Amino acid sequence: MQVLFLEYPPCSTCQKAKKWLDEHQVSYVSRHIKESNPSFEELESWYHRSGLPLKRFFNTSGVLYKSMALKDKLQTMEEKEQLSLLSTDGMLVKRPIIVADDFVLVGFKEKEWEEKLLP
Repeated sequence: MQVLFLEYPPCSTCQKAKKWLDEHQVSYVSRHIKESNPSFEELESWYHRSGLPLKRFFNTSGVLYKSMALKDKLQTMEEKEQLSLLSTDGMLVKRPIIVADDFVLVGFKEKEWEEKLLP
């Protein structure tokens, strides 16, 4: 199985996640989330496949998220508005993200990754 690994290379959590993938010999294609921002369609698909609340896709600890005061604004935004906003800048998107055929993982939680990515 090969997965898509969306990362921001300077991010320490992404670096840990990439090291984990390499150590466990998980085959992946890496994509720089800032240089190749996820599209609205990709985000919509991943969101629905993940089963997670849409808020989990936002990088809530990021400078951009905070400077835009999104904590308060998201509560009144429609789903499509939120997805459109996410698709404008990769720095708004929580990372790393793993996209496989039948699941999507957002953030690096080692136990969750073991369950989904290791045989």
